[in-house]
Amino acid sequence: MNIKKAVTDHPIQPALAERWSPYGFEDRPVSAADLRSLFEAARWAASSYNEQPWNYLVATRENSQEFGRLLSCLVEANQAWAKVAPVLVLGIVSLQFAKNKQDNRAAVHDLGLAAGNLAVEATARGLSVHQMIGILPDKAREIYRIPAHFEAWTAMAIGYKADPAKLPELLKERDLAPRQRRPLSEFVFTGQWGQPSPLGLKRGT
Repeated sequence: MNIKKAVTDHPIQPALAERWSPYGFEDRPVSAADLRSLFEAARWAASSYNEQPWNYLVATRENSQEFGRLLSCLVEANQAWAKVAPVLVLGIVSLQFAKNKQDNRAAVHDLGLAAGNLAVEATARGLSVHQMIGILPDKAREIYRIPAHFEAWTAMAIGYKADPAKLPELLKERDLAPRQRRPLSEFVFTGQWGQPSPLGLKRGT
């Protein structure tokens, strides 16, 4: 049973309801086949003009040197828990359109769509993804020689979530905390800003 499964006001797909971001991961590798499918899911995300402005740098704990390099691109607070994840990923975004070199205002949005695809595919396969904004972009650029107009934007830890009972107290509290989300009435508007849409009504109201 997924203790963090979302209690939704309206029906959604199971993988969306079951997806959450653990801080604890089992000491268990993720197969190359599963990782390929996760990135295949990201590959098929929608993007402005089909630009596909995302790139990924990947490291697994099986290669300790590469894993350590990527881990060093996270802020210290994220390194503390992410060091036990079997897979780390840096999400790199191209901030210019490849064809005309103009600024791509949709690029970060599109990287997020790709990450969403990846996270849902992971959940469907019994894996978990914890996304992070707490990274060191300049260090990533130096270590990986990331070219101009590309930027390390986010990171992900991927693996099998650990039993919260086995975690240190702080991580245990985080992984056992109930999931909360704003209701539709607070972010789906009609007519003017702040005026809730009828779509925001809960079932039976």
